[in-house]
Amino acid sequence: MAVPVGRCLWRVLAPRRGWAFPGLDQRLVAAAALVSAAQPARPYAAEAKTAKKGSQKAKKEETKKKQVTKRRPLMSKPVDDVYLTWYYERPSYDLEEAVGMLKKFQELDFTYPKQHVYINVFLDMTRQKKKKVDPFASTVLLPYRFTDETNKVLVFTEDEQEAEIARENGAAVVGGVELIKWILEDEIQVDFYVAVPAMMPKLIPLRSKLRRKYPSTKRNSLGHDIPKMLQLFREGLEYTVEDERVIKTRIARLDMPTEQIVANLKTVISDICTFKPSTDGPFVQKLVIRSSTSEGLLLNLDGLLPQVEKVEEGEKSAEDDEENRVQESVST
Repeated sequence: MAVPVGRCLWRVLAPRRGWAFPGLDQRLVAAAALVSAAQPARPYAAEAKTAKKGSQKAKKEETKKKQVTKRRPLMSKPVDDVYLTWYYERPSYDLEEAVGMLKKFQELDFTYPKQHVYINVFLDMTRQKKKKVDPFASTVLLPYRFTDETNKVLVFTEDEQEAEIARENGAAVVGGVELIKWILEDEIQVDFYVAVPAMMPKLIPLRSKLRRKYPSTKRNSLGHDIPKMLQLFREGLEYTVEDERVIKTRIARLDMPTEQIVANLKTVISDICTFKPSTDGPFVQKLVIRSSTSEGLLLNLDGLLPQVEKVEEGEKSAEDDEENRVQESVST
């Protein structure tokens, strides 16, 4: 069998290749490096990726198999003055007791005695058939005022006698259709707008501008009793639903007598409950009271809600009937 000439020549010259072919070894090494560079850097990358996916699936299966640790039930009442709060249920207090605690906190902390008292009302806005109560706003006249500030109120009327009554009772602006242009151009800006029923067909251009401040019987800003409406919106407390279920508002000053603070709070809660649909369950889920410098105290709702829920249905239906009558007269 014939042997290739090149291979024989290589065997003959191998002992003297450094002399016969200088630099041949370096050229062979360089050629081998070029060949290896042309090949993929990670010939087993696909296999490694497959193995990684398999390990992730295995980890997920292991986590599913692990049992979920159940949280231990909270204890009702601590037996010592020093304890971890997250091991116990949050204590609730009667309204008079909570107000007394706020007054005591102020004395112990040497804070300002005339600071405001606030409440946070958490509502259940869900209804039957997976519907929700729309966020609302209202103005309520408290039995005991805690501030001397008054709001600016505009009265829509074209009757000269009604206009004079409005001015005597503290209206900031009184007028008729001539005010519409100034309101649309932001020449007139007030806190509230009230009107007599005869003006409603002429105020339709202001509906999109005023929005929730547009005169309405549901908000007690439409009617014939101008002095009553002016007193409500000049001296009343306005509150709105925030974050779709929470009402945050101030109700009194801490230096007021306890019975006055209690009366103001019950008045606000009674007004809030009028927005609850009559066919649904409890509207107020949680009620927290605090001062400007104190912690929040959870209130016991047993003595606050049942009384207002009994009278709200009749009042709500009467308001709805009056609103429907006014809307029908406006459309005709």
